[in-house]
Amino acid sequence: MSRITMALFAMASVMASAETTKNVYFGDTHLHSSYSFDAFLNNNHSADPDTAYRWAKGQPVIHPYNRVRVQIDTPLDFLVVSDHAEMLGVMRAVREDTMIKEDLGWIGNIKRWYAFRLMNEAIDTDTGLQFFGQFLPKIATNSDHSDPVKDTSNNISDVNIFGDMSKTSKRAWDDIIESAERHNDPGTFTSIIGWEWSSVPMGANLHRIVITPDGADKASQFLPYGSDKSQYPEDLWQWLDETQQRTGTRFMAIPHNSNISKGYMFDDTSLRGVPIDAEYARRRIKWEPIVEVTQIKGDSEARSDFSPNDEFADFENYDHYIQQGKSDYKASTADYIRPALKKGLAIEQEVGVNPYKFGLIGSTDAHSGLSSAEENNFWGKMAKDSTPETKERFGSISSSNGWNMSASGLAAVWAEENTREAIYAAFKRKEVYATSGPRLRIQMFAGWDFPDGAESSESFALIGSQYGVPMGGDLAANDNGGKAPAFLLRAIKDPVGANLDRLQVVKGWIDATGEQQEKVYNVAWSDERDLDASGNLPPVGNTVDVKSGRYTNTIGQSEFSLKWTDPDFSQQQSAFYYVRVLQIPTPRNGLLDSLALQLDEPPRGPKTIQERAYSSPIWYTP
Repeated sequence: MSRITMALFAMASVMASAETTKNVYFGDTHLHSSYSFDAFLNNNHSADPDTAYRWAKGQPVIHPYNRVRVQIDTPLDFLVVSDHAEMLGVMRAVREDTMIKEDLGWIGNIKRWYAFRLMNEAIDTDTGLQFFGQFLPKIATNSDHSDPVKDTSNNISDVNIFGDMSKTSKRAWDDIIESAERHNDPGTFTSIIGWEWSSVPMGANLHRIVITPDGADKASQFLPYGSDKSQYPEDLWQWLDETQQRTGTRFMAIPHNSNISKGYMFDDTSLRGVPIDAEYARRRIKWEPIVEVTQIKGDSEARSDFSPNDEFADFENYDHYIQQGKSDYKASTADYIRPALKKGLAIEQEVGVNPYKFGLIGSTDAHSGLSSAEENNFWGKMAKDSTPETKERFGSISSSNGWNMSASGLAAVWAEENTREAIYAAFKRKEVYATSGPRLRIQMFAGWDFPDGAESSESFALIGSQYGVPMGGDLAANDNGGKAPAFLLRAIKDPVGANLDRLQVVKGWIDATGEQQEKVYNVAWSDERDLDASGNLPPVGNTVDVKSGRYTNTIGQSEFSLKWTDPDFSQQQSAFYYVRVLQIPTPRNGLLDSLALQLDEPPRGPKTIQERAYSSPIWYTP
């Protein structure tokens, strides 16, 4: 190492010493307890917010359906209990006959008695799933892709057999807040207050998780806004703005599960069909700076329909809508993250603002109160599909069942400390990434002039932040004669998990003709394999024993650390870059369950899986 390089490293360390070193923290921003109406109707009658936090912190708890003792293998660093705002706590109150009857009036109490009778009959006869079906929207009829809210009246906001339940919901909300406050332990474990806004017009999943870094003093001043008030995202943003002005509460909305949005989540227009303009784009990216890319109901990163040259695009595909009845799945570019990132570049060229300039996280969407994203310790989506023998029964009102569910995912944040403020700040600046479950450690920096040897330095992150920008950031144009930017990239395996297969850089850009383009680069890999002329890499192999459900780490690599330069860089083209890291193949949860049941094959899904992680992008603008 030259004296100049050593001096540069020393300078970076001194200049960055004033900054607190960031650590990576893993958590779940999307978990439901027994206070969610659909969770309760699917046999989660006891896993409340307190149970959810105790599980996340590593304590043993009782499973709400099969009543066995369960415990997470690796505790989480943070958790959001995000119960549905719609009918919050109502099903549980109906079952336990603890509704606030004096606030209902005589008509409301008749409705309460009717609901009490119907729901208890459903639960006692184990037909809660069928009872839940009446709250789902019917199959879409707007073949012209028009406004799905305007053209339908059969959604959750219009099914009300309970009367006014706001006071009952407020009592549940107060309990959620109290539980979060009690379990919040700054520096050790962070509980973040939040809920889910569950818009699903005509079965188009447009849900958002809403979170706040603030505590009980502010959260107790409002009742969570639900899709029963409005199914339009713009109305949610307006309520967030007004409530922030009134109470001082800070908010963020996180779109999730876009793979079943029926082409609406990342469209060229608003939900009302109005073309996206600068004002809409500004409002959207203000309130929605990150999105959930992977969860139990599948992965939304990419699909081979739109990325035919990406051999890893079809990962944990989930082709089942949330609706009454069955209809064929139809993929749209507006359902997936990579096409949305490209579309955002195109919209920015038209209106001057990119509405889809978001960071990426994963979370579970488990409704069991148990945030379980570990393949060998996966407890399903609903409480009822938690055992191998009950997976098939879950799904009797739709085309999916427990065998379709993916043990995914987790949100990873780079933050100065494990606190509400620090984690929220990381979300805001998009210094976050998604994993499908394993605790992969990923770092990504982009810059114009990293010192030689930076990729192998003990001061990797300090040099990266001093000479470049981290994931989620913007790389400013540099008048350097067309020189391409460099990327400092590091990926480290889960300490108790599988080795790594490869590290890839995914690039999207707008070419000189205005067309949206993408390319996946293999930039680091294990086992001394060679790229072919097209840049493709042979498979890493597979050590999974499909008869025992075990694997070995005799292939793959524990870490990648490198500096990569874009060989196709154009100074005039807007572009984004993000990292995708793949593990070697490991047993999927369905294989383990099928072996326990002595089945020849899992009823649905592959036997093995290549778990992965996605960094938030870095954007380059000319």
